[in-house]
Amino acid sequence: MSVRRVVPNIRSQELSRSREFYGRLGLEEVMNHGWIMTLASPSSPAAQVSVMTDDRTAPVTPDLSIEVDDVDAAYAAMRDSGAEIVHPLQDEEWGVRRFFVRDPGGRVVNVLSHR
Repeated sequence: MSVRRVVPNIRSQELSRSREFYGRLGLEEVMNHGWIMTLASPSSPAAQVSVMTDDRTAPVTPDLSIEVDDVDAAYAAMRDSGAEIVHPLQDEEWGVRRFFVRDPGGRVVNVLSHR
């Protein structure tokens, strides 16, 4: 299993203002579902930040997202280690397969793969 990208998730009700703020730092909107917006660097597309009002299908808003090449393997590794699964492995309508797990410091991590 390999990591493709790591994205911090910032909880905010101010998506438009956040777009303007991070735009001043050179980030451009690359995705917007109305409740989550991802901004990326045009020169380094894997350099990203997401801004979320809340999570549409999960009970909590994750603190960060880690995209992996094999989310099923990542899920098995976390489950088998005894880590707390906060949101079960599932396919989402926007084209990702994901689960949430709590890290030792209490942060919620969204682990995903694009389908």
